[in-house]
Parts: sequence; structure tokens; C-alpha cells
Amino acid sequence: MSDQLLHVVNPFTEKEEFTLPLLKPQEIDLVVQRAQNAFSVWRSTSMGERIACCQRFADAVEKKRDEIARNLTRQMGKPLQQSLNEVSGMLGRMDYMMSIAEKALADEWLPDVPGFKRYIRHEPLGVVLDIAAWNYPLLIAVNVVVPAVLAGNAVIVKHSSRTPLAGQMFQDLFRDAGAPPNLVQNVIADHAVTAMLIQHKQVDHVSFTGSVKGGHEVMAASAGRFIDVGLELGGKDPAYVCADADFDYAVDNCVDGAFYNAGQSCCAIERIYVERSIYDRFVEAYAAKAREYVLGDPMASGTSMGPLAGKSAAALLEKQVADAVAAGGRLVVSSDEFARPDQGWFFGPAVVADAPQHCALMQEESFGPVIGITPVSGDEEAIQYMNDSAYGLTASIWTSDFARAVRIGEQIATGTFYMNRCDYLDPALPWCGVKDTGRGATLSHHGFLHLTRLKSMHLRTDIPT
Repeated sequence: MSDQLLHVVNPFTEKEEFTLPLLKPQEIDLVVQRAQNAFSVWRSTSMGERIACCQRFADAVEKKRDEIARNLTRQMGKPLQQSLNEVSGMLGRMDYMMSIAEKALADEWLPDVPGFKRYIRHEPLGVVLDIAAWNYPLLIAVNVVVPAVLAGNAVIVKHSSRTPLAGQMFQDLFRDAGAPPNLVQNVIADHAVTAMLIQHKQVDHVSFTGSVKGGHEVMAASAGRFIDVGLELGGKDPAYVCADADFDYAVDNCVDGAFYNAGQSCCAIERIYVERSIYDRFVEAYAAKAREYVLGDPMASGTSMGPLAGKSAAALLEKQVADAVAAGGRLVVSSDEFARPDQGWFFGPAVVADAPQHCALMQEESFGPVIGITPVSGDEEAIQYMNDSAYGLTASIWTSDFARAVRIGEQIATGTFYMNRCDYLDPALPWCGVKDTGRGATLSHHGFLHLTRLKSMHLRTDIPT
């Protein structure tokens, strides 16, 4: 960012794709006032009208699916098919949230008391500021934008500087769907202006997806204001592969869970613990599967891993791998094994076996295609290692024993616990975290509750004489 312009560079071509003007401090009041004006109209619309508007928005996304996907790929580098998958995932989440909105936001009537009517109303907050991340530009933003609109709010989207067209898409297609003017606004802002938006007295809720450092900055900016702040921050999500797991299925999914989207997923598997009796076999099979990735032009059909979204990211990944090896780990798959184009910010999958629990590869968020694998003696040691983290977004177990999965899952400090699955959001379940992963929830009916305020209606209908 410079000269009041955002410069967006394609991570494959390493060339500037476009420039966009940054929001100026003196423009903040106008943006927020426009949102307030839209809110004053939208809050009085029926739920049926809100759902219909969101459905028209979804229909427009479907029609522009290919264009939207190509824009994602050229902004952050994920293979085109993965971008198309993201559009499909976005549509699926919208469909579910629209299907539950009426029930989730309905008045809650309490049993009658003679002479009184009582119910609880879920009122919209007002103006919601959604600060979205670049790694899943559509999926992360839609978790807040569409539920907020369904709940009766206006939304200001401040998308990542890497993926600003995603925010613009939300603004443009909601406008075309017949929403009130400025119901959904896109802004492009630097950190200082974003902080001013957070501090604005007419912004009623802030949702942020990003780093722990960014989460602290958001909380600092909101200090002194009595508003709710939702934070989805870092992760170091563990997987535990048991001896009774479907072996091939576990290998395939643990590889995909670590390396899909070049490992740049909030809920990617970032460390794996394997029962000792199958450990050597698992490491060998895992390494073989990892070597199947093809790095290249993300627009090409044969590419299974595109470039990293940020030029500097590879240095951190290289350091984590080197430190893990220096601490006693075995590099069984090196990033250097993979052929890569002459251009682009590429880093091939790296697999470190026998990774010590204390090293950065097993403790600090990687956000790239690297993985540490460690043997464990059994459930007790696996639970200890899985909980040994500052983060708590997701965790997974790979086993054929349902009761075992439940028993272990109840002991893991995490927002979501999976059995024989990973790296997936079910919109019927709340997306939330514990510890340094953040606070609040999106999706499910619980996600609506964070975008509304409660009002108790206590009405005397019979005046005593």
C-alpha cells in the first residue's frame, strides 16, 4: 500500500494485477452513515424479504461462478478448481443459513402468566464491520455477511489487501439483488483507517478473521467501547491416527487436510500423532502421497498446488522445517523435491517425521504446506500432546471406534472435534475456537445470536383493580 493506493500482485505471475484507491480517514463518517441509513430501512423489512434478497444474491453468485473463481485465483493463487469449490461451498453455507433464519430469529414466547404476555426478541445490532481474511475470501466473509443481512443488519466489508475483489463482489451483487443502497459496502483500508472504523461510535459489531497479533490489535482498537467483537484467529490443529483406523482413508485425508490450498487454511491439519504400532507404515505412505502434488500455474487443470499467497511466507516455513530437523526430526519429504515454475511464490510440501513436540513446527502456526508427524504410545499421550498448544480451533481422530472418539474428543480443548474428517465446516454447527484461537461463533443458529441483541418484552395485559 502506498500513495493512497492498494497494489495487488498475482502470486504466480508476480506482476501487478490492478490498483485500487484506499479509504481516507475523512471518508469514514460517510461510509458509516450510509450503512446506518441502509440499516434504518432494512431493519423493518420482513424475514421473507430478507431471505428473498439473499437468494437473489446467491443466484447472481451462481451465474458469475467462473468469473468469481478466476478472480480468486489471480489474487491469492489457489488452483482454479479449488476456487470453484470455494464458490460451491459459499453457496451451500448461504442456503443453510437462509433455511434456518426464520426459526433462529423468531420471537421466543414464554408460558403465559395470568395478566401478562412475555417474549424475547432478537433485534439486529445495526452496523456490522466484517474484517475478512484472504485464504478463503468467500467462505470466511459469507459466514458473517449473509447471516448479518438476514438478521437485519447493514454490513461494511473490509477484506484483505490481497483479495479486495471478494469484498467488491459482495457489494456489487447485493446491490444488483435489490438490497437498499449501501446495505453491504466494500471498503479498502490500511491498518490505521481500519482501526478508526472499529472505533467509530456507530459501528455496532466487529468480526475479524486473521492472526493472533491482528486479533490483539482489533481488541485494542475496540477498547473502551461496549460492543461485541468476534475473533477467529490462529490454529495448530492436531490429528490423531489410531491403529484401528481405516489406514488408506486416514493417510489420504490427512495429506489433503494438511496440503489443500497449499496448507493455507485456518483449520488445516498442522501436526499429526500416530499410534506407534502403525507409525513407520503411516510415515512411508504419507510421504508417498505427499509427493503426488504438482506445483504450477494455478489456472492449469493439472496443477494441484499453486503458489503461496505471500512472497515472504516461504522463509517462515523453511525456518520451521530446519529447526525441527535440527531438534531431531527427520525430513522425509523436502520442498526442494518438487519441480516448480521459474516464476511464482512456490513452496512444495515438506514432511518431518519424529518432530519433537517442543519445536516450532509442532507449536506455532505454519499456514503453509508443512507437517510434523510424531509417534505416541496411546490415547493418554495423544491427548496430552494435542492439548499442548496455545490454539484450539479443530482437532481430529481417525479410528473405527465411535466410543473411543467421543471419550477422547471430550478431553480435547478445541472448538470443533472431528472423527474421520478434517478441514471442513458444517454450517449447522457453530464455528468457534478456544484459547488463542479467539472468541464468539459464526454459522449455525448460534451465529445469528452474535449478530443480534436480546430484548425482553414483558407486557401486562390485565390491569388489577
